[in-house]
Amino acid sequence: MSQYLESEASFEGHLIGFLYRQWLIYRKPIPTGINVSGQTAIVTGSNSGLGFEAARQLFQLGLTHLIMGVRSQARGDAAADKLRKEFPESTISVWLVDMESYDSITAFVKKCETLPRIDITILNAGIRCDNFTTVKATGHEKTFQVNYLSTILLAILLLPVLKSKKLSSNSSSPPRLSIVTSDTSYWADPLKAGPVVPQFDIPEEYKPMRSYPRSKLLQLYFVSKLAEQINADDIIVNASNPGFCKGTQFGDGAVMSFISSVRFWIFQNLTGRTVESGASAVIDGIVVKGKESHGSYVSDWGIRPYPKVLYTEEGQDIRERVWEETLEELNFAGASRIIEEVKR
Repeated sequence: MSQYLESEASFEGHLIGFLYRQWLIYRKPIPTGINVSGQTAIVTGSNSGLGFEAARQLFQLGLTHLIMGVRSQARGDAAADKLRKEFPESTISVWLVDMESYDSITAFVKKCETLPRIDITILNAGIRCDNFTTVKATGHEKTFQVNYLSTILLAILLLPVLKSKKLSSNSSSPPRLSIVTSDTSYWADPLKAGPVVPQFDIPEEYKPMRSYPRSKLLQLYFVSKLAEQINADDIIVNASNPGFCKGTQFGDGAVMSFISSVRFWIFQNLTGRTVESGASAVIDGIVVKGKESHGSYVSDWGIRPYPKVLYTEEGQDIRERVWEETLEELNFAGASRIIEEVKR
């Protein structure tokens, strides 16, 4: 549905649109009657912040089994203990997944194959790095690797698993997969002509708030194309935005001058919504929104337009390049083959 909202893209991408969303759009309650009792959910990056609160809200809706995909066993166990105290009848499994490691992602998916059912998948793990850092195993810059390449690999590897669980459980509702993105994608610097992937691995051009929005923009390029390859009756795939929130780890540890730190603190407290509200927007995108959200950008408890560039001829050309280069990068894991098999 986002593909039909081009007329709204300019406003959404304007500062006024951002302030309107942050100040004048309020948290909407989950409609009465929505219940996820008996269901299993996977939430990555769920030991703190938005991921933890999203898991908590799923339990409030009756979730039966939660898989916490985390990088640290100790932090994951501590977060799970908090949830178990609040929801003593819940089943919580803490599984390790390091988004800098393709081997770790593959092993995580193998464990997911053992689950009797998977109904909800929220890929929330992400980072913002202050300095250019290369992931040794892949040679790519870390923000690009974690937020984009690794997240997309995990999504692709989970597709046949989700489809098979739907068939085996005879569920009438398709499993849902949402990649947690960001409205900073509206302000991402444009990509240059030529290959896309190398543009993220240039140390001299690295800036934290340049790489992060661009990695989120790539998510939207890919999700919008992926949805065209997959039947929404099999799997609903979308991208969900929690909005700018205070009380998360975003910006923590950032290298800023005193004045910049004060400015960021003021901006965050003036415009940031609560973690509870941000997580609610994500939960809305995955339990309230249905097939109409397939391939869409879900934000502020509604379906919103893509960034304006996606509606242009240039943007469509970039989308094709992003799609082809991403699959080529991930074909060591059979990415193209998996998508073709899921299509059938």
